[in-house]
Amino acid sequence: MFLRSNQPVGTYYAAANPELLQPRAPLTESLDCEVLVIGAGFSGLHTALQLAENGRQVCVIEASRIAWAASGRNGGQALPGWSSDLGPIEADLGHEGALRLWQGMLWAAGELRDLPQRHGFDCDYRVGHLWTAVLPRRVGLLYDWQAEANRRWGYEGLRFIPREELPEWIASDRYQAGLYDPHSAHLNPLKLAYGLAAALEKAGGRIHEQTRALRYHEAGSGFVVETEHGSIRCAALVLACNAYIDGLDPQVSARILPVGTYQVASVPLGEELARSLLPQNCCVTDNQFVLDYFRLTPDHRLLFGGGCTYLGGMPTDIRAATRPYVERVFPQLRGVELEYAWGGHIDCTMRRTPDIGRRGELFWLQGYSGHGVLPSLAAAHAVSEAMLGRGDELDLYQRLSNPGFPGGQRFAAPLEAVGKAWYRLRDFF
Repeated sequence: MFLRSNQPVGTYYAAANPELLQPRAPLTESLDCEVLVIGAGFSGLHTALQLAENGRQVCVIEASRIAWAASGRNGGQALPGWSSDLGPIEADLGHEGALRLWQGMLWAAGELRDLPQRHGFDCDYRVGHLWTAVLPRRVGLLYDWQAEANRRWGYEGLRFIPREELPEWIASDRYQAGLYDPHSAHLNPLKLAYGLAAALEKAGGRIHEQTRALRYHEAGSGFVVETEHGSIRCAALVLACNAYIDGLDPQVSARILPVGTYQVASVPLGEELARSLLPQNCCVTDNQFVLDYFRLTPDHRLLFGGGCTYLGGMPTDIRAATRPYVERVFPQLRGVELEYAWGGHIDCTMRRTPDIGRRGELFWLQGYSGHGVLPSLAAAHAVSEAMLGRGDELDLYQRLSNPGFPGGQRFAAPLEAVGKAWYRLRDFF
């Protein structure tokens, strides 16, 4: 469905960290393994690492490069929760089931904080997220989540920031109020992915880049996966392909829609100007349906994302498309050079709930809908625990309702685009 590159996408992350990008050899022969993971993004690497640390023989294959897709291109915001919020999850699972998944999410937040230290790598991990309201009528959503998080989900520590205090947090007049979350964080996603890959190899796992899975079939008590230069026989198979699953498994891919997203990184602004924009160095999102998200990098750039496309392509000029949003938030940056601009596809489900499940010894992780840094770790934990024969959290994920998109593969994107246009209008009015 999408062209893949032999090189990492030209993101700020790749340009700033070229030392990470040492290639792994492609698969050139047939092999046997206990567990094969297809996809070397967050979902695949987290799952593979947890299995390898528990003694499983694991191989990961990747059609392009490690973290080539959303895992290496995203905004780097590690926020507890899902794109759908908790409402649809509680509707499917009841409060007790939703609470268990929420507790798994909080485990993931703690695990992501500890992973770099435990495995000896750095990913520029910084604490703090500010959720903001642009419209006065949406300030109540901040109050509501603060109360609900504490009362119903045991999530304490959220701090409401009234408009008069916002200058201490963000140098913008756009916002009415904010809600600060000290349990959230932001990080360099590419450094995280390569740190996970190195930890996996140290634990005995194998990674083969430039190795596209062409097809698979069941064989005896396991599977055979065919690639361009060899086949792999495995007892268990994990599909961690997300928006780039292509036609590998039509039943799984029917539940996701690839949606294009894009972002930019400014030139270095200097420490004084950068810190004046976000004095607390927290990452920021707003509660518009089509949201802006942004943060500072360690070298004092502004990294800014927002906007999406449902019809497959990208803006012809991402810088020009994103600049009005940057300057709307920070007029003081009018005309600043946007040195890097990039985009890619995320995997959206119809209800924005994650699609995590199994059929026998076939497992899949997808459907993060633009909110995957922490959810991919929580989902990988559920899948790996099920594969290790302990814990039933995966059963809860599989009870979430994730229907196919109306209109099938041909009409899903246009119909979704029409629906989202309505929500864009609600953001303005």
